[in-house]
Amino acid sequence: MTIKKLVHTPDGVRDIYGTEMQRKLTVESKLKETIYSYGFSDIETPTFEYFDVFSKEIGTTSSKELYKFFDNYGDTLCLRPDFTPSVARSVSKYFADEVRPIKLTYMGNTFVNYSELQGKLKEVTQIGVELMNDASFTADAEIINLCIDSLKSLGLKNFQVSLGHMDYFKGLCESAGIDEEKEYELRELIQKKNSFSAEALLDTLHVNDKCKDLLLKTGDTLGDISVILNLKERVVNEKSKAALERLISVYETLKIYGNEEYVSFDLGMLSKYNYYTGIIFKAFTYGVGDAVVKGGRYDTLLSHFGSSKPAIGFVMVVDDLLMALRGQDIPVSVKGDSEVIYFTDDDLKEKIEEAVKLRKSGKRISLERK
Repeated sequence: MTIKKLVHTPDGVRDIYGTEMQRKLTVESKLKETIYSYGFSDIETPTFEYFDVFSKEIGTTSSKELYKFFDNYGDTLCLRPDFTPSVARSVSKYFADEVRPIKLTYMGNTFVNYSELQGKLKEVTQIGVELMNDASFTADAEIINLCIDSLKSLGLKNFQVSLGHMDYFKGLCESAGIDEEKEYELRELIQKKNSFSAEALLDTLHVNDKCKDLLLKTGDTLGDISVILNLKERVVNEKSKAALERLISVYETLKIYGNEEYVSFDLGMLSKYNYYTGIIFKAFTYGVGDAVVKGGRYDTLLSHFGSSKPAIGFVMVVDDLLMALRGQDIPVSVKGDSEVIYFTDDDLKEKIEEAVKLRKSGKRISLERK
């Protein structure tokens, strides 16, 4: 491989330096300070794990999108595509007997081998939180409110956090007699807004007209709290009704926080991560083609690692947030360039002493020979 090629990065990854790096560090610092204010503590998990931590059974990233390799013992390892399973594994090992709520936060890079045609970065920096051992709707509301406060801390004002609930869709499928395999197929069609194929699938399954109508309209069921209140009067199965009641309770709690204006609802939002079990949410803002925050409840994930704890969390993609801030002309304060002090052999002692004094006062000083 030529030197000319070696100075370039592979597709999907990049170097970050200079002012852009300073802006990134500032954004990370602001987000972490907001998270700390909610009582979260740091955790650091390995950059690579056993392949099975992210297996199909757990319901995380597709195997073909993982960076996989072998260790000296022949075990299959992979770079983490997602933090949540890693944190779940760690909590199952070190916090198995803990009965109080567990609040953890992390920051690091994730790696997903996207197709080059998707145009996505394959390595991104994520900051996230996980709240475990609390199954209440107040925990849901606290996590969503932390998401809102985190975005506000960066100066973002024009954003929406869209809420959904996995059990609403699952309840409709159960009442219609749809098995898990067909439910997943239907979910994919609804996510892709392919209503024709979704209707054809429901017809082959002989779903009654009322259930079919509710299922087909799931992808278009979005709006303010009135949408949820109206649906509550129409839905009869207990699982879907309980999901709607949970969303209403979370919304009422967010009103106490004073952040309900940032919240909307989308019952057609069905995550690709199969480990989500309850409320799910995404945050959207201008200047980015994807959600800048993704999260939800995953009450059964820890059981894959031998522990049974309810949990909810979210992740923020720092790279996308920086793009949003640029696109909305929101300034990110950075420290100025370092001040240069030149020295010669004759005044070396004097200049070093001057540099030491200025550095102690908080200034950035670069010593350079004249």
